[in-house]
Amino acid sequence: MLTSKFAGVVAALALALTACGSGGGGTSTGSSAAPDAGATIEIGSLYEPQNLDNTAGGGQGVTEAFNGNVYEGLFRLTDAGKVEDLLAESHEVSDDGLTYTFRIRQGVTFHSGKALTAADVKNSIERVVAEDSQSARKSNLEVIKSVEAPDDRTVVVKLSDRSISLTYNLSYVWIVNTAAKDLATGEDGTGPYRLEAWKRGSTLSLEPFPGYWGAKPANGGVVFHYFTEATALNNALLTGAVDIVTSQQSPDALSQFTGNPDYKISDGHSTTKLLLAFNDRKAPFDKPEVRRAVAAAIDDAKLLESVWAGHGSLIGSMVPPTDPWYEDLTSLDAYDVEAARKQLAEAGYAGGFRFTLDTPNYDPHPTAATFIKGELAKVGITVDINVITADEWYTKVYKNRDFAATLQEHVNDRDVVWYGDPDFYWGYDDKQVTGWIEQAERARTAEEQTELLKKANRRIAEEAASDWLYLYPQIVVASSKLSGYPVNGLNSQFYAYGIKKG
Repeated sequence: MLTSKFAGVVAALALALTACGSGGGGTSTGSSAAPDAGATIEIGSLYEPQNLDNTAGGGQGVTEAFNGNVYEGLFRLTDAGKVEDLLAESHEVSDDGLTYTFRIRQGVTFHSGKALTAADVKNSIERVVAEDSQSARKSNLEVIKSVEAPDDRTVVVKLSDRSISLTYNLSYVWIVNTAAKDLATGEDGTGPYRLEAWKRGSTLSLEPFPGYWGAKPANGGVVFHYFTEATALNNALLTGAVDIVTSQQSPDALSQFTGNPDYKISDGHSTTKLLLAFNDRKAPFDKPEVRRAVAAAIDDAKLLESVWAGHGSLIGSMVPPTDPWYEDLTSLDAYDVEAARKQLAEAGYAGGFRFTLDTPNYDPHPTAATFIKGELAKVGITVDINVITADEWYTKVYKNRDFAATLQEHVNDRDVVWYGDPDFYWGYDDKQVTGWIEQAERARTAEEQTELLKKANRRIAEEAASDWLYLYPQIVVASSKLSGYPVNGLNSQFYAYGIKKG
């Protein structure tokens, strides 16, 4: 799924960092001192919510602060990418795969004190798939035909087709009290924290919910401090105004913390891919040979080094390492200028060609565009860079498909499936790939789904449907007194309830 600065459509930056420290398997380890269960965790972030309702364009910030902390789903996606039961105590699937019956956990109350019922689950799912919903998960759940609540503990979801990803997608459907009002500025969830205060432009405070059904948070509450630029954010960490930075954006800033025992830099796995996306409908990018030539002519490793100074990783496809169907396909777009020239000649462009590259005006896109221009000039391709705003990108590229090639990030995990949709903005149309992706969603087992998506991803990479330049680093910088924080932050979520300060 492409996420966005505009109500969940255009990809927003979901950056964090990489260095030494804990590995990318889950939460951090940290101080050996006895933790203070009453400590408030001060969190520094660049992503303030636009509002507090994720069906109304709340954006990346509300996901970071609220997902799993204030609101919960029937299922939870762990920091390691595993789907676990949460508000669904259990579920059954009919033999034809078209009916899911969920048993709702007992003893769960909303922050207002109302008991959770199946009717709340029904209403919450319907909010996400409603016509006016701006949820980033809406299109994934269009397969839902009906939702019923035959009793207070049972929810029955009927599908128009099999969907092995249903439980995964439901992990992002927040269960909200049906009677809740003013969700853009308030909340009524079932999570371990409740909203204490939101001071726009400054902070968002969460306090432990005493009536929480599960394990209590390991801390006395959290405060998200919002900054508009990275320097101020880093200064806040250096001065102790915040304990942890969820999204460090500059590799230059790491030198302030590297080797300092007061701080820890943790490696994680990002799901954000920087793409050179071709319009595969239009010449010359309708020819796989041309797309492969462009990919081969760009030194991705050099670009990554120039932007992230050794952080991040090459990817070679749309699938990050945290997806179940990941394979290392970097060899398929290896840097090879001579091979690029040969492929251009075979495609009828021995003398090169000229095209316009539409690039968003925020970092790192203009830097990457300038680098690409220089690389492609070596094989006779002239690049005219057209810098546009995020809103212009949405209208020109995403909506009107009025482009030859563009730069854009895609934040979410498991989003290789968009190459099975010929109507998506890049226009890739391979009936075999579409078939594999459709079959994968109808698969009866995870193993079958994984095998089909590996085949689809390899075909996409072989045809250079896009050029996947690199995978963003995911680095979390924290006080060495902290432990238990997530280091992957899949899809921008940041579970705070396990963070300890000691």
